[in-house]
Amino acid sequence: MVTEEPAGRRGFPGIDRRHSRLWSYGLLTVAGAYSAGLAFRQDEDFSPLVDGFLDLLTVWLPAAVGWLIVHRTKRRRPEIFLAAAALTCQAAGETYYVYKSAAGEDVPLPSPADVGYTGFYVFMLATLAVVIRRRLPDMTWPVVLDSAVGALGASAILGILLEPILNSVLDGPRSLAMALGAAYPLLDLLLVAAVIGIAASTGRSIGRGWGLLVMGLLTFTGADVGYALLELNRVYVVGTTLDAFWALGIALIGIWVVMQGRNDDAPGNKKLRVPSQAVPALATVASLVVLILGTQVRVALLAVFLASLTLSLAALPLVFRQRIRLADLQRQARTDELTGLPNRRALYADVPSRLASNGRRRSAVLLLDLDKFKEINDSLGHDVGDTLLTQVAARLSGQLRPADLLARMGGDEFVMHVDNCGTEEAQAVALKLRAALAEPYDLGSVTVHVNASIGISCYPDQGQDLAMLLRRADMAMYTAKSTHSGHFVYDGGEAISGPNPSHTVQVLNEALSQDQLLLHFQPKIDLDTGHVRGVEALVRWQHPDLGLLQPDDFLKRFEEAGLMPGLTGIVLGKALDQAAAWSAEGRPLTVAVNLSAPSIIDSGLPDQIDAMTSERGLSPSVLVLEITEDVLVADRDRAYRVLSALRDMGVRIAVDDFGKGYSSLSYLRELPIDELKLDKSFILSMTDDSRATALVVSTIDLAHSLGLDMTAEGVEDADAYRALSDYGCDVAQGFFMSKPVPAAELDAWLADRRQQPQAGPFSILCPDPAAESARPRP
Repeated sequence: MVTEEPAGRRGFPGIDRRHSRLWSYGLLTVAGAYSAGLAFRQDEDFSPLVDGFLDLLTVWLPAAVGWLIVHRTKRRRPEIFLAAAALTCQAAGETYYVYKSAAGEDVPLPSPADVGYTGFYVFMLATLAVVIRRRLPDMTWPVVLDSAVGALGASAILGILLEPILNSVLDGPRSLAMALGAAYPLLDLLLVAAVIGIAASTGRSIGRGWGLLVMGLLTFTGADVGYALLELNRVYVVGTTLDAFWALGIALIGIWVVMQGRNDDAPGNKKLRVPSQAVPALATVASLVVLILGTQVRVALLAVFLASLTLSLAALPLVFRQRIRLADLQRQARTDELTGLPNRRALYADVPSRLASNGRRRSAVLLLDLDKFKEINDSLGHDVGDTLLTQVAARLSGQLRPADLLARMGGDEFVMHVDNCGTEEAQAVALKLRAALAEPYDLGSVTVHVNASIGISCYPDQGQDLAMLLRRADMAMYTAKSTHSGHFVYDGGEAISGPNPSHTVQVLNEALSQDQLLLHFQPKIDLDTGHVRGVEALVRWQHPDLGLLQPDDFLKRFEEAGLMPGLTGIVLGKALDQAAAWSAEGRPLTVAVNLSAPSIIDSGLPDQIDAMTSERGLSPSVLVLEITEDVLVADRDRAYRVLSALRDMGVRIAVDDFGKGYSSLSYLRELPIDELKLDKSFILSMTDDSRATALVVSTIDLAHSLGLDMTAEGVEDADAYRALSDYGCDVAQGFFMSKPVPAAELDAWLADRRQQPQAGPFSILCPDPAAESARPRP
């Protein structure tokens, strides 16, 4: 059944957009409640509610959310694991501090709480290190250099603000305590500089939420500076407004963790983007300010030293810029611009070395091709197709191990090299990948379902080099497509190689020009009266070498060759010729014809049909055009204009395979439609599945409530026929009544029905023996 799907179901580890927003709002709400409690407290005594419960909630809730995301991402994101550990250390340190404060004890500096606070910085630095290694493997040292320069420049400014503390560090009795108090804001700025360095080294956005991380760390910096100054004079007490800044900072960092766990990458999200020269430029300005200020007033010697060191190091990034640009160009040459995956060039460069380094150890090449992607791309637009490919790439990445190689070959083809993998393991990987891709995709205005076909070849048994492995995986992939098996392992003989050689463009053109296409007709039975209401015309190809071919054997090749308009014109002409013959014999029947996506948005289609019906002396009302759901939601404006013109002429419009594809129901209200044809998958399972029955009944009611007729496809037995009649379905079509047959055989079938003594709604329950014998069995 077609239903509205919630956004965010992605089929790979992570959290969806709705839960991300819910948890983010929850973290901000807790921080806000704690801040409000601090602002409106009546005295400075320890408050169990504000200083105890709410304070601990502000630190333990982000930690708990972090570990929940670690679980939801199936522990495949080490940066999230380390960030959750950092939040836990902060929460542990704060718990000790609150415990001692609740007991009325002064917490010295340092104390066991500082072990937890220091652990926060250690794990956050480790988090950023993992991000650098995973996202910028070729630019680790430039990022480290930028981060060091930025941290030194910020520290020079901070040295002026913390001059009293620095003086006490050098000659005061509390030198260790003051050193630790000064270290916290310096560590905050080091983390800020590292984040900005990551963004600046690429010159591009680095993902969602990183701006929030910078804001959270800057908030921490301000709070730590204030705390250090207050602690210097021993006037800091728990429960002041200063504590609210730590709560806000930890909430923003927690939200950053939440956003890293998102399993989609919807367009329009704001991402941190920093110019490549930002860090050394800002650090240079900050250092110059400190040195110039030092000529006018007394400035701490440490601040002057840090400023001088910053200026010295700031020149190094300029030296590295050329190397950085070259490394960036090299990375871009090996990277698919749309998905961020390695491209064909990277695949051909990396896999041979991977095979050589593994010796004779088993591995597998998997070639994946999306089913019907061209149809989605042509009908919904290339921007929607690009969004779909981006989500597919993310899902595939989420299902593979870090050691596996995933590359985009181009179009909708992806290649995976899975190390230490035999035939059985490769098939298990293929099943896992197809299961992940089968989940619905939220593409903004529409939700789609996409399947994939995967071909598998194994090293070294089925190929000694990448070229041979790819060739055989490609052959296996086409076998998977032709057999609808989902995946296929090359076995040396059964796989077919690519498009059928008998289906070349020249052969396809000959099929059109030499009248090799013919039609079979399947009757549509009125369930109220048992009369034949009309027929559906189904194309066949009388191939000169292969014999009679079914649509699944050749339609895709006509689409790929761009010959569907010519095929559609021939089918319409033959269908209307037969309708004219039946009309001349006094047996008028409506004829249904399937249209492809390009045809229905062709503005010349109404005039073409008007001319074709006029030439044959027919009314356009003799024609029913069947269109799949994806066609209707593709280009709604043009589809509306074309369908409205056809309907004004008297042509009926039917939605074929209703419930099988796209999930937006709004087109039923917006577009001119007369009939729904329920997909046969619901009918085939109806008698054995109560939920399928409920969907059939509700869909029939939906159609009638919208003033539409309901046709059931795939009626295979008497039980289904009778049940559909009882449910109020209007028309039935299927092998139980008659298989698709040539016009002459259908004439004989109709003559037999007219000779029955009494025709009624259930006279069809004695079907044609030939049709019954031809009906496929489960």
